Amino acid sequence: MNDIKRISIIGGSGTGKTTLSNNLSKELNIPAFHIDGMHHYDNWKVRDKEDRDKMIHEKVEMPEWIIDGTYLSTMDDRLKKSDLVIFLDYSTAARLKGAMGRFIKNHGKEKPEIPGCKEKMDINFIKMILKFSKEKRPKVIEKLNSVDKEKVIIFKNRNQLNKWFQEEFNKKMEL
Repeated sequence: MNDIKRISIIGGSGTGKTTLSNNLSKELNIPAFHIDGMHHYDNWKVRDKEDRDKMIHEKVEMPEWIIDGTYLSTMDDRLKKSDLVIFLDYSTAARLKGAMGRFIKNHGKEKPEIPGCKEKMDINFIKMILKFSKEKRPKVIEKLNSVDKEKVIIFKNRNQLNKWFQEEFNKKMEL
């Protein structure tokens, strides 16, 4: 992990991308950037896609970063520049459980990675989680197939991820 300076973390909603990026940021002393925080601003308003993508591309040009998010429009650039790509390829049930757990724990609290936005759960968010495996996952896999396999780690569940994190950093991941 000493030579790793740029990390992309990809996965559906509820997989813990933000938690992982924040934990890796602490361990590696590399700044973490959350695409959801570039996509949304106050009260869940959506930023213009062009402005958002420009912000993401500016981060990608930095010498060190951890970027979490599965936005396909900038994924090729992020994957190409990454030293390590982590894909949290969890089941739909695991993603729903993760999102619901986060909602219960943080309901009504502001999300630190998305200033001005409080944790929420609505039908559109649930639909997005339910559609990920069928609609977005195949596109992610296709993009990952163009990346050097040596720099891609795919985790199928939280236990695999936690075991890897503990082995790499000799500590439990803060959830």
